[in-house]
Amino acid sequence: MDKQPNNPLHGLTLEKILTSLVEHYQWSGLYERINLNCFYNDPSIKSSLKFLRKTQWARDKVEALYIETFANKPSSIWDSVTLKKDDYALIKQGIVVLNLVKGTL
Repeated sequence: MDKQPNNPLHGLTLEKILTSLVEHYQWSGLYERINLNCFYNDPSIKSSLKFLRKTQWARDKVEALYIETFANKPSSIWDSVTLKKDDYALIKQGIVVLNLVKGTL
C-alpha cells in the first residue's frame, strides 16, 4: 500500500473534502473564497462534485482551501494538551477553589 504521511489529503475523498468545507463555510462562504458558479447557482454536493471532477484547476483550489482550513490544526484546544498524572489533581483542586470563590460548594 502506498503511504503518504506528509499528504494531508491522503485517505480523503473529494466528497468528504467538499462536505467538510460546506459544513464549515456554508455555500455562500465557500463561494466568497472560491468564486465558482457551482457554489453560487443552486449549489449541491452532487453538481459541485461533477464539476470539480472534470475541472482540475477548480479541484486544486478546493483542496488548497481544505488544507488551509483544516490541515495540521487541532479540532479543539484540548487536542493539543497533554496532561501528566499529577496535573489531574491540580485541575481538581483548581475546580474546588473556583467553586469556593463562586460560592457553589
